[in-house]
Amino acid sequence: MNLNQWFEKGINPDTYIESMEKHKENLLYIYDHFELPNDQTFFSSVVKKKLRIIILTEDWCGDAMLNIPILLRIADTTDMEVRMLLRDNNLELMDNYLTNGKSRSIPIFIFIDEQGEEIAKWGPRSSTLQSFVDQSQAKLPPKDAKDYKDKWKEMIFFMTKSYRDHTPFWNDVYLSLKETIQAATK
Repeated sequence: MNLNQWFEKGINPDTYIESMEKHKENLLYIYDHFELPNDQTFFSSVVKKKLRIIILTEDWCGDAMLNIPILLRIADTTDMEVRMLLRDNNLELMDNYLTNGKSRSIPIFIFIDEQGEEIAKWGPRSSTLQSFVDQSQAKLPPKDAKDYKDKWKEMIFFMTKSYRDHTPFWNDVYLSLKETIQAATK
């Protein structure tokens, strides 16, 4: 399938959000509270490009919980159509967007033009968030330690709360997305 066909296969964001069971409340919280900066020059340039976005995601993903509402705010302002595909049901596409050539990390945002050509890809997280994740994981005990599972769960809880409540992360995601879109639309 080509990217136009993948786009057509996807569901709209409202349908996806309504189906969510794990991170729906947090995603909607970020969406409702994130305010785009006054960036009219950027927004106008994106509108002219008539981009569309394919999002590879899953409800359980904390990175998706943070990144998707920021992207949806940009999409709302710039008239970009968005379609969502569940990663685990669309591995044929996902495997074309592996992180570091091996990991099915999500979310992945694929920006396409009117002809269905990929013009940019973003994900699974900004460099600042990657550093935060790396630092959090570095504090975990070895995987064979008795308390590893408990420490892992504590880390995920802390990271989820941080993603939801630490608004500088939201702004960092916005700036990272803006940089990617700008580079692709020059």
